[in-house]
Amino acid sequence: MSPGAARAAKPAAKPAAKTATKTAPARATARRRAAPDPARAWSRKLARSRPGLVEDVLDRLVVFHGRPVWERRLDATSELVLTILSQNTADLNSERAFQALRAAHPSDAGPVEVHRVTGPDGVERAPHGWGGVGMDPGRPPDWMAVESAPLPELVETIRSGGLAEQKAPRIQAALRTIREERGDHRLDFLVDLPAREARDWLTRIPGIGPKTASVVLLFCFGTPLMPVDTHVERVSKRVGLIPADATLELAHEAWLHLMPEGRAYEAHVNLITHGRVVCDARRPKCGICPLADRCRFVDRRAP
Repeated sequence: MSPGAARAAKPAAKPAAKTATKTAPARATARRRAAPDPARAWSRKLARSRPGLVEDVLDRLVVFHGRPVWERRLDATSELVLTILSQNTADLNSERAFQALRAAHPSDAGPVEVHRVTGPDGVERAPHGWGGVGMDPGRPPDWMAVESAPLPELVETIRSGGLAEQKAPRIQAALRTIREERGDHRLDFLVDLPAREARDWLTRIPGIGPKTASVVLLFCFGTPLMPVDTHVERVSKRVGLIPADATLELAHEAWLHLMPEGRAYEAHVNLITHGRVVCDARRPKCGICPLADRCRFVDRRAP
């Protein structure tokens, strides 16, 4: 074979290496790309489509309902247990159940706590955002005694709170988890954690969801979280502050992005109050509502 023929018979070089160098960075970028955050995306969309809505709503609620000032009412463990007792029942019932816990398992440790506020007229009232009458002053229960109480006895103690068979083991499990992780039943360490981290710590406890965790952190430490109960959810969805089909998880996350600095307590209390006295589930009083012209329940195209 001649040298020319040998050169002609030699196979051509493959371009595979060039192709590989093009696709490798793309694969690395795809791995690094974070999943989209629907709550952040919603907050950005709302800021573009309805600028100033959150601040305007909160300002109008202050004019209509006043500006509640944060004041610690219970220690965090008491707040956690009271919130568990309040699940799926009236606040009056959970008050009775908590006071029964105090009576059945008294303690001389800790300061006497006052679960009421004093109005400008000097009259004591239920705490802001609370649907009962407020509890008598008293010290927290002996949490070790509550945790170790025979379950049937604890069920009977909190019977007045409703769903006692479900709540009693939930309370004991929560107390046990806190003690095993922290060495005692105190939750004061949560005040030093960022809001989401503190909430995530509490929600790792079986039976504790984002609403219960947010209640404890907001009311005990002033942590800027929005507990989304039925009233907050209804008003927020009707106005259009959160998506109409938002899950409770998305609602809690969305409010993390929407909340103006320093207004979490005021916003939560006033949205609850508005849901109770104006934005009723069945018969909303739209004619007197200060939010009517910005409410998508009243006008689907409200600005």
